[in-house]
Amino acid sequence: MKILVLNGSPKRDKSDTMHITRAFLEGMREAGLQDIHIIDTIDRHIEYCTGCFSCMHNGGKCIHDDDMKAIPEEILESDLLLFSFPLYCYGMPASLKALLDRTLPLSNMAMQKVGERYEHVMQADVSRLKYLMICGCGFPNSKQNFEPAIMQFKMCFPNDHTIITVPESPMFNAPEASAVTSPRLEKIKLAGRQFAENGEIDGQLLAEIISPMIPEEQYADIVNSSM
Repeated sequence: MKILVLNGSPKRDKSDTMHITRAFLEGMREAGLQDIHIIDTIDRHIEYCTGCFSCMHNGGKCIHDDDMKAIPEEILESDLLLFSFPLYCYGMPASLKALLDRTLPLSNMAMQKVGERYEHVMQADVSRLKYLMICGCGFPNSKQNFEPAIMQFKMCFPNDHTIITVPESPMFNAPEASAVTSPRLEKIKLAGRQFAENGEIDGQLLAEIISPMIPEEQYADIVNSSM
């Protein structure tokens, strides 16, 4: 499988969320050979979309001449598009959102009704693509935190998507927390292996992965005492 990882963390490989993503990819590698390319969006020069829609009338060509030029082609050559990012203001960090906005040239102005909403018709064939979101956050619970990011991801990629959200993710960068983080990373690795083999993750395993590693109150007390 050809996998394009879009790492939206400004911390690059030191990202809390990238610990989760690396474990997932390691599990995928256990199932078979994977062709993995990681883009750290913070290191790319990607201008903001101006909403001029020139790309939709000009065969997908954007007005900006920047690092985004080659990325749509790499997306179309991939089998799996993996968005890895920490939760920023209940969404994705700005550098990753800028990249997502600039995928507009993959569609055109024509609209079609799909279910209860209208969508732009794609200019490019994305039928082979699967989409995966891995998002960590520093809060101790999943509910009332990840929902906006999840909804945006589902709206952007309504088909063939898988979503993994992990609370208490700063613990992955704390060696003293290995007693609880190591078992969780093993579960995530197993999820990666299942995904590579079956294209999906067992529901019970996913529920365990997205649950808090330690009680919410205990985690909050640890964070507050370190302030």
